[in-house]
Amino acid sequence: MTQSAPVDGRVGVAKTYKLYVGGAFPRSESGRSYPVHDATGTLLAHAALASRKDVRDAVSAARSAFGGWSGATAYNRGQVLYRVAEMMQGRRDRFADHVVAAEGVPREQASTLVDAAIDRWVWYAGWTDKIATVLGSVNPVAGPLLNWSTPEPTGVVGVLAPQSSALLGLVDVLAPVLATGCTAVVVASERRPLPAIELAEVLATSDVPGGVANLLTGRAAELGPWLAGHAEVQALDLAGAPEELSADLERAAAETVKRVLPRPATEADPMRPAGIARLRAFTEIKTVWHPVGR
Repeated sequence: MTQSAPVDGRVGVAKTYKLYVGGAFPRSESGRSYPVHDATGTLLAHAALASRKDVRDAVSAARSAFGGWSGATAYNRGQVLYRVAEMMQGRRDRFADHVVAAEGVPREQASTLVDAAIDRWVWYAGWTDKIATVLGSVNPVAGPLLNWSTPEPTGVVGVLAPQSSALLGLVDVLAPVLATGCTAVVVASERRPLPAIELAEVLATSDVPGGVANLLTGRAAELGPWLAGHAEVQALDLAGAPEELSADLERAAAETVKRVLPRPATEADPMRPAGIARLRAFTEIKTVWHPVGR
């Protein structure tokens, strides 16, 4: 079907959703959009088709927000992220509607996925003030010196979100980036963007500062190369990258010495237990030497 479902005997007006960049909802600078259908082929809405210029704007917003977000206390970041989970809980039914439409799963399964996404967000929020303890260390050295290592956020992270798991998979790649103190530019699932758009509305009305998380809708194959080659992006997560482009994206990222989290052979099971691999991936270890007087 190419027509939205009737509402009270009339044809509904499909909404055209915008991007989420710098805490605002701009249209794509190209003026393009594309239709979003549910699992049965019914038109749900139109989503903005982001362009190269939109990627640049999102990276600029993320770069501007990085200093304030990375400089906030770990406790404060945790509270901000926990607030996101609170607001997701308040929109639980709305998220479940989007997951049912996007993934074609039964309502009960969709509710389970939404609950898991909320729990996953809480889990990463709890890690903000524990990362330094787990990943840092005090190192034994010879001589009157104190030597310790501590993790620091890498910077702006470009994320190609999973294509199948439109909400839980998205949370699984976005939340750890923010928990480390990095900022993010995320390309949502192309065919299933509505859960990401709903999450963007939560981020916009929560305590997350504008620019910390930026969500683009469109084609990963079109936007991925611009993220991979952008000099102001310090890391790249290829979770949802097209298989045929993943090697090219890694090579493009190498030109600016980015940290790269490679594309998995198959999309990860979103219901698997959470881990700290992505927390490690987007932190850098700084080692400090300090003389100890007698």
